[in-house]
Amino acid sequence: MKQSKLWIAVQIAGFVGIFLLLLVPVSYMVRTNGDVKDRFSGFYAEKKDSLDIVMIGSSPVFPYYAAPKLWGETGIAMYPLSSNVQRPAAMKYLVEETEKSQSPSLYVFEMRMFTIEDEGMRENMAYTRGVTDNMRYSLQRVRTIQALVPEEDEEGRLSYYLDIMKYHTNWKMLALPSEWANMAYRKAHPYKGYTFKDEVGPQPMPDCGGAEGQRAIPPEQEACLRDLLSFLQEEGKEGLFIVSPYGESLEEQQMYNYMEEIVTACGYRFLNMNNHYEEIGIVFEEDFADYGSHTNAVGAEKCTDFLREYLLEHYTFTDKRGEDAYQSWEESYDRWKTEMETARVTIADRIARGEYAEIVE
Repeated sequence: MKQSKLWIAVQIAGFVGIFLLLLVPVSYMVRTNGDVKDRFSGFYAEKKDSLDIVMIGSSPVFPYYAAPKLWGETGIAMYPLSSNVQRPAAMKYLVEETEKSQSPSLYVFEMRMFTIEDEGMRENMAYTRGVTDNMRYSLQRVRTIQALVPEEDEEGRLSYYLDIMKYHTNWKMLALPSEWANMAYRKAHPYKGYTFKDEVGPQPMPDCGGAEGQRAIPPEQEACLRDLLSFLQEEGKEGLFIVSPYGESLEEQQMYNYMEEIVTACGYRFLNMNNHYEEIGIVFEEDFADYGSHTNAVGAEKCTDFLREYLLEHYTFTDKRGEDAYQSWEESYDRWKTEMETARVTIADRIARGEYAEIVE
């Protein structure tokens, strides 16, 4: 009798184990496909301890800085772990997620979202899910969910822990060969996380770049920034805090001045590119894809060049070009050069014809 009960227990345990083994890859596959999913999956596909820099932040990260270009010109392996409207509260947890497989010598944080109150971002679950639903299942993912989803929303948290509850109707994803490559959520990204944009959306250059004065950022974002800085100091991690050039307002510029004082007081560098339009060579009427919010491929070239020079001036990296372990980076650089030539021609043609991007309401 005891043996029979033991055998039943073994069968149940085996069934549960098989169910979970199937549930995890299916969950990865049915997550909605797109740039963010490809970027995170590509991050997990990178070889252990191979990245020199990890960039964390919102949408200004992945279209502004071409990792293949930086690699091809310096031998520095940089990868963007970013999502749309990424809440600043996620940054510390993404550093911890990175450290599970990588040991970058530098983290770069994009600071645009620190000017926005967290309440509005928190209310839109897409801004939280952009991070949590693109992480591999782990205890670190659970901790991230607990930090980003309000404690009083315990019932809602369940669909974050088991995101297949949200995506269970996406069975059509199982018919896509590209998603079968996501069974383990490790699918190499052809451009190392960079996103090409060849649209043109002009706007006049802001006249507040370099303006002085300070304005406090939302209190919850200041607390988040100070917590991130303390975390980096405690863990002995190097960080660079940047603001990518865009159609900023005077209020935002003064908020960056406020952030800069906090960051530099903790011994970290702060680079507001809105103070360097001329050095970057950015042309607001031509180099943006969507009216001053995100650069197109030509603008990305300029921002990548400027960041490259800043990195080489202030930090030390080993040129890894030619090493066998980085063959995929060489291939990505070759692929980027070909695509860049096409994008450059497309952008120039659109400017010549006055063909500008549609404004999405």
